[in-house]
Amino acid sequence: MTGHDPARRLSVVLVSEHASPLAALGGVDAGGQNVHVARLAGALADRGHRVTVFTRRDDARLPAEVAVRPGVVVHHVPAGPPEPVPKDELPPYMDAFGRYLAGVLQGRPPDVLHSHYWMSGVASVRAARALRVPLLHTYHALGTVKRRHQRGADTSPPERIGAECEVGLACDRVIATCRDEVRELRRMGVPPDRVSVVPCGVDPEQFSPAGPAAPRGPARHRLLQLGRLVPRKGAAVAVVALSRLPDTELVVVGGPRADALDTDPEVRRLRRVARLAGVADRVRFTGAVSRDEVATLLRGADVVVCPADYEPFGIVPLEAMACGRPVVATAVGGQLDTVADPGCGRLVPPRDPAALARAAAEFLADPRLRAACGAAGRRRVLDRYGWDRVAAATEAVYARVLAARPAVPDAV
Repeated sequence: MTGHDPARRLSVVLVSEHASPLAALGGVDAGGQNVHVARLAGALADRGHRVTVFTRRDDARLPAEVAVRPGVVVHHVPAGPPEPVPKDELPPYMDAFGRYLAGVLQGRPPDVLHSHYWMSGVASVRAARALRVPLLHTYHALGTVKRRHQRGADTSPPERIGAECEVGLACDRVIATCRDEVRELRRMGVPPDRVSVVPCGVDPEQFSPAGPAAPRGPARHRLLQLGRLVPRKGAAVAVVALSRLPDTELVVVGGPRADALDTDPEVRRLRRVARLAGVADRVRFTGAVSRDEVATLLRGADVVVCPADYEPFGIVPLEAMACGRPVVATAVGGQLDTVADPGCGRLVPPRDPAALARAAAEFLADPRLRAACGAAGRRRVLDRYGWDRVAAATEAVYARVLAARPAVPDAV
């Protein structure tokens, strides 16, 4: 009989059906999950594991596999048309995704499957059963939370919440990214003893106070908001808050390509909000940016604002803190864990421009406070959120799950 040796190198499959680690950031369906999967894969490889990321082929020109770096391969799955498809329209292709996953891995099953987002979970439950390998799941966002906040504007497929419950009970372990998620899962019927908390991470070398900063405009101060340009991220709140902050500009990073900003519905909505608030000349939209540009933009800000209505985890506060910038974030979801108020930022109620403006104004008025909170945020990232720590914690969960499974007889 052979059990699991926690020190041995593992073959790990990460399943991320819509969020490819190769995608550019800032698009409607490209954000924190893409970064998380890419960085987790790399950090696990740094620990000696072999990692393959399975993601849906959304371009016919993509090769079947791309070697991203030593120890990490991205495998493009032919499920649905080889073109971009909004993630809420992907569920019909998950059966095909799961069958393909099981077929490709049949000859050499991995040690663990780790699915990311609910549709990846649906596809991976099928594959894990066929391959008889353990399945771990990270939700990244929960349908119950989205429905509570977006109500009629929630475009999620109707089967999402039921499927999330099924995945949570069918997998060997849920890896939640914050304590708030554990509470939500308990309300869904997933017991806390089936859940381990491992936060998202940040690369403190890529995101550092040292390095070039984006050039400033004519205003004395700069706020920056970074992320997908969708209403729930709260950019309208930041725009209205700007009307209370004289001699300050707001840079909004994310959304479509720069040459498509003028026709984007959310950009047009936010520009209308800015005109009505009298700050149209102090709001700038960059459009989508490459990963290499993000740290430069963060370093060019006095304060980074994260005013989302809800935030399952939120990597942007960590990136800002790693760059030594104070953060003003809404007191929701994962931001309750990451942003220590008052040490390295401020937590404010969601959808409250006045509260956001007051917190930002406190930092803008006091350079020493900005510096102190920025330094504290950097220390917090180094202590808790480096990808090496996140990968080690994830590996420990894998090891516990493998150790709890029945030993498999050696081949004769």
